[in-house]
Amino acid sequence: MSEHLGAHGVPHIVLERHRIAERWRSERWDSLVANGPAWHDRFPGLEFSDVDPDAFASKEQVADYFVAYAEKIGAPIRCGVEVTSVRRHAGRPGFRVETSEGAIDARFVVAATGPFQRPVIPPIVPDGAVPVQIHSSGYRNPEQLPEGTVLVVGGGSSGVQIADELRRSGRRVFLSVGPHDRPAREYRGRDFCWWLGVLGRWDAETPPRGAEHVTIAVSGARGGHTVDFRALAVEGIELVGLTSSYDDGVLRFAPDLATNIALGDAKYLELLRAADEYVERNGLDLPEEPQAHVLGPDPECVTDPRLELDLAGAGVTSIVWATGFATDYGWLEVDAFDENGRPDQRRGVSSEPGVYFLGLPWQSRRGSSFIWGVWHDARYVADHITTQRAYLAYGTTDRPGTAPAGRKN
Repeated sequence: MSEHLGAHGVPHIVLERHRIAERWRSERWDSLVANGPAWHDRFPGLEFSDVDPDAFASKEQVADYFVAYAEKIGAPIRCGVEVTSVRRHAGRPGFRVETSEGAIDARFVVAATGPFQRPVIPPIVPDGAVPVQIHSSGYRNPEQLPEGTVLVVGGGSSGVQIADELRRSGRRVFLSVGPHDRPAREYRGRDFCWWLGVLGRWDAETPPRGAEHVTIAVSGARGGHTVDFRALAVEGIELVGLTSSYDDGVLRFAPDLATNIALGDAKYLELLRAADEYVERNGLDLPEEPQAHVLGPDPECVTDPRLELDLAGAGVTSIVWATGFATDYGWLEVDAFDENGRPDQRRGVSSEPGVYFLGLPWQSRRGSSFIWGVWHDARYVADHITTQRAYLAYGTTDRPGTAPAGRKN
C-alpha cells in the first residue's frame, strides 16, 4: 500500500504495533517455510536475495524480505505504535485515529491487517481436560509440548505440517481432518502456483459454491511435497474425522473422514486433468507424469475410522488446534461492516467513505490474501484514494494551478 501511495505522491504513514512482519517472527512455529516458491511468493519489485527462486523461504527470511522491501521503497513506517480506535470526525471530513503514542487525524484509513488476527479454538474440550491445549500460532516445536500423544485438529497446511513434524520427533499423533483442497505440489515439472496462474485460477473472482472457507493442504517443508493423507497414515499418523464433541474425557469425531479424503482427491485429480489439457492445447514439451494420477489404497483408519477417543486412555497430553483465525476490527469504530461483522467492501473499498481494506480472502480474486495478490489489490485501492483526493482538492489551494473563487494562488 505504501509503495503505491508513494508512487502517486500521496503523503501517508504506516503504523505497526510491533516490528515489521512480527507475526512471521514470533507467532509461527520454528520450522515454518512459505507454502509457495520464492519466485512466486514475493512482490514484483524485489526478489529474495538469499533464497533460490524454486526454494521455499523460511519464516525469518520472509520477515527479512518485508524489512528489505520497506527500506527499498522508503516506507514511512512507525513501529511500536498500536492503533486503539478509529472514529469518523463529527461535522468535517476524515477520522480521528487514537494510538498508543497519541492521536492522529487522517482523511483516509486503510486497514491492512488482513484476516488472520485472532486465533480461533472451538469451545469443544474444556480447560484441564488435557495438560496442554494451544493454537497453532502458539506452537513452536515438539520440545515445547509435554511427553505423550498429541492430537492435531485441522487438516490444512498448518495442521498437516505440525502433525508431520511431531510424528518425526517420535510422538504418537492423531490428525483430525475436515474438508480440504490438496493440490499437487509439483506436476509435470511445474509448481502448483504456476499451474494456478496459467490456468487463470488465481484470478478467479468468486470462490466455487461451498468453498469460501475450505482450507488448502499444501507444504513447502523439506523442499516441498504434495500432501497425501494416505502417506501420512502409512507413516504412522492416525487420521480421524472432524472433531465434533467432548463428554467426560471422550472426544468424538464426525463419520466424515472418508468423504473429506475423497473430495480432496477429486480436487487434486481435477487440477491434474486441467493441467494435462493445457499442455496438449498449447503444445508444451513437459514430461508426462501418469503415476501422479494413481491414488493408493485407503488405509484402515479411513475405511474403518475411529469415531471416539478416550483422551487419557490414549495418553493424549496435548491438543494443537490448527483451526484458523478470525478477524478483529474492534478498533475500527466506523460503519464499514455488514450484519455479520464482516468488512462490507468491494475490491477493498468499504461502505464507509474513506475506509479501505487490504489482504482479505477473495477481496478481488483468489490470490488476494497472498503476498503477490495484496500488491495488486493495493494498487487498485491507491488509485481509488488518489482519485478521491483529486475530487476533494477541486477548487482549493491543494489543487495545483487553481484557487477558490475570490482567492489567488
